[in-house]
Amino acid sequence: MELSIFTDETGLDLVEALPVIKGWGLKNVDLRSGIYRKALESLSDDEMLAAKALIDQHGMKVACLQTSLAKVHLPGDERLAKEMAKLERIIRASEIFGCKLVRSFFFWQPPNGQEREGIGELAVRPDVLAQVMDMFLPFAEKAQAAGLVMAFENCGCTKEECYKVIDALNVPGWGLAWDPKNSWMHDKAEREKDLKGYLRKIAERTNCVHVKATGSIRFEGGFDPIPYDAVFTALEEFGFDGPVSVETHNSDREVSNVVACERVIEVLRKAWPSAAAGAQQEASCVGTDIVREYAGKPVGFGVVGLGMGHNRAGEMTKTSGVRLVMVCDKREDRCARSSEAYGVPATREYEAMLANPAVEAVMVLNETGRHGELTLQALEAGKHVLVTKPMEMSLEQCDRMINMAAEKGLVLGLDHCRRLRPSIQSLKAAHENGYFGRPLSASVTLKINRPMSYFHENGGWRGTRKLDGGVLSNQSIHHLDELLFVFGMPESVRCDVWTQTHDIEMEDLGLAVWQYADGMVVNICSTTSYPQGGWYYQMEIHGTKGAYIHREGGAEKTPITRYYVNKAWTDQAPFPRECPWLNSMDNFASVIRLGGELLTTPQEGRNAVQIIAAMYKSAYENGGNWVSI
Repeated sequence: MELSIFTDETGLDLVEALPVIKGWGLKNVDLRSGIYRKALESLSDDEMLAAKALIDQHGMKVACLQTSLAKVHLPGDERLAKEMAKLERIIRASEIFGCKLVRSFFFWQPPNGQEREGIGELAVRPDVLAQVMDMFLPFAEKAQAAGLVMAFENCGCTKEECYKVIDALNVPGWGLAWDPKNSWMHDKAEREKDLKGYLRKIAERTNCVHVKATGSIRFEGGFDPIPYDAVFTALEEFGFDGPVSVETHNSDREVSNVVACERVIEVLRKAWPSAAAGAQQEASCVGTDIVREYAGKPVGFGVVGLGMGHNRAGEMTKTSGVRLVMVCDKREDRCARSSEAYGVPATREYEAMLANPAVEAVMVLNETGRHGELTLQALEAGKHVLVTKPMEMSLEQCDRMINMAAEKGLVLGLDHCRRLRPSIQSLKAAHENGYFGRPLSASVTLKINRPMSYFHENGGWRGTRKLDGGVLSNQSIHHLDELLFVFGMPESVRCDVWTQTHDIEMEDLGLAVWQYADGMVVNICSTTSYPQGGWYYQMEIHGTKGAYIHREGGAEKTPITRYYVNKAWTDQAPFPRECPWLNSMDNFASVIRLGGELLTTPQEGRNAVQIIAAMYKSAYENGGNWVSI
């Protein structure tokens, strides 16, 4: 997912617009018009080449060709011929600008298209669909032959009519150019009934997104605000990796187009996911309306590291018995974002947070290789510490953290958040109750996409041996901990690694085998070079009596869990179990106030690091041979 903008929405021609857009920190632009005072399809080859050179000089790339192809209602032969000539120029533009994603229409623009009631005539009348297809099919065939990826906009028609055409064309990769504003009020009843379901249904079909001023910075006529944070969450769950493009349509004559664009960008940046796309979510049995008995004396938290920490800080504001006191990050923009979003002070100086007496506990979410350093500082200052996973890159640092917490009588915990999932809790219960008989084998696969920009961000710490590790350490830690949570520590491990598609120090493909004392064997395959975005994960287990499979992401719209025993599969967990905690911070605060067990103990966090260290020793130092734990 990348932020982009229609260059002409600035009100400036391309030459003047690019420096302004670059000044906003954007690396992508969409082209429509205002290119040497012409529309994209009206440019000569020489003008396209000059525009491409100009964009390259600014260190930018074209994310989408925002054309007006077929944006006319059931035209005659003369107009069809003109549209075909337009398509020829669009194809040439796609070659010169190196961009195959094209916004298009399909000759269906009835009066009051997306504003009328219902889902639209084309969506319910086969004869109308046939008429449209007769007109548009030659265009689709030519576009497909040229390798274009078409995105059809719900502008002048309903999104359901777009779906009908997309389904009829049946071209892999073609989808929706989603403009939430165009259907937001029309779909009010549907989205108010189930916002998450509404957004997910659209997100799975989306190739690009348009963002207007209306719904983001302007709300005239009682227009409901569009929750772009929820929009982005839905998109990421389906591995969306296209552009989110500012198309302000500024109607406020007291505000310049440039200012309006900048304001919309600010809204989107505040809603933008603060961490890389992760796994699909499962509902918890614990609602945010639960009130803890110590709610009148909540544990004051400070959060350091506002990438994923921004999300965790938000969770704290909805958790009974927890109070977000302060946030900290070296980046001023992240401090400002979290401070404004949650109404708490921010600082770029970690020492200032530690000096705040209202901060009883610190949650550490910085680079993995700095967890020990920051945790030890917090413990020395008398703060309890909750650390994100993995605990550290170094076992020695893990031991220092554990020892200091014990010496000072402070709580040290880990945020291995997948332990909260009902599917994992129920899997552990099944194993404990002998459902599988004697476990024989388990396999875990994790396939995700991480572009090089992910590794370059924030000084390039990701993918380094000192601060992060590779896919086995960074991304796979979630699922390594699931195995450890359910089955405990193996007896020995071996591992092979490769770096296939990224210019990084560590692996982007890892294959590991764990062997348990009882003979159980686990195999693990993880990669960050998968072509689809999102989080594609699968776990399979079988024993002498039963079997289990869990799959999420990839081709699955929702997570799938199945159990097998007595020659039959079922989607019902044999020993259902729920976690009593809303999140790791909820559990941590309870342990501080009331005592009890941590969701993940420091020793369990260390165990995961020990496994990672052993796999890396096998792969990087021992030729892939077995290493004893």
